[in-house]
Amino acid sequence: QVQLVESGGGSVQAGGSLTLSCAVSKYTVSDYCMGWFRHSPGREREGVSYIDGGAGTTLYAASVQGRLTISKDNAKNILYLQMNSLKLEDTAMYYCAADRTPFCSRKLGPGYEFNFWGQGTQVTVSS
Repeated sequence: QVQLVESGGGSVQAGGSLTLSCAVSKYTVSDYCMGWFRHSPGREREGVSYIDGGAGTTLYAASVQGRLTISKDNAKNILYLQMNSLKLEDTAMYYCAADRTPFCSRKLGPGYEFNFWGQGTQVTVSS
């Protein structure tokens, strides 16, 4: 069965950087829509960034545009989220998810349409 395993979370000071990885098995990251989501207490899960299969068109939430970068390593079958200039409000559990379709929605959301999910990795940003 499809498995997604996130890693790379941790504690960092505001302004710092982290790179999240999502290693995927029984699924080809190059062919399908994938996304990163985050969930913090008291808030609904939100889509942070999506990347299409194929050409890999990307989509970002306004709150992370210019600071976070989603990418895929097709040879290694890994999804990444490069996080720079981190802010206190970026603190959350981050999840990667995979869909069965090649093209992502053009609107970020909580990701109910995604079929496969990882277990999450915690990112904590402090002042």
